[in-house]
Amino acid sequence: MDTELHVVERYVDASPAAVFDLVADVRRMGEWSPETYRCEWRRGAEAGAVGARFRAWNRHGWMRWFNSPVVVVADRGREFAFDRRVFGMSVVWRYTMEPSGTGTLLRESYQLGRGTPRWVDWIVGKELRMPNRHAELDDGMRVTLDRIAAGAIAD
Repeated sequence: MDTELHVVERYVDASPAAVFDLVADVRRMGEWSPETYRCEWRRGAEAGAVGARFRAWNRHGWMRWFNSPVVVVADRGREFAFDRRVFGMSVVWRYTMEPSGTGTLLRESYQLGRGTPRWVDWIVGKELRMPNRHAELDDGMRVTLDRIAAGAIAD
């Protein structure tokens, strides 16, 4: 996988603060993400504050795995970001909110700190049957933002 920044965006008919509250409550990520089906705060954390850790359970096809990200940015109404380490690499997932008309332009992005080793790309391609993991993740981010936008209307 490369180190380039991958970004998707969507208009959400809610205030930036309301959108932040949806995104920063990681316990709701299973409602939004097509891949992450459950998250729980760890070590006594109860909210999206810098330094808070959570456990995230993911699935893709028959594969199941978990990771333990740490919140690196929690600026209500502006940005929520977390860093997850995998195979010794940093992957920062970021949600930014920008006022737009009567709502919010919500962006989701991820960026690897450095490219993954070839053997990891091979495993992802073979075992997860994903020859283009970036395309899969980009599609997943679009689904996530669509679900957040629908959830903002419902809340």
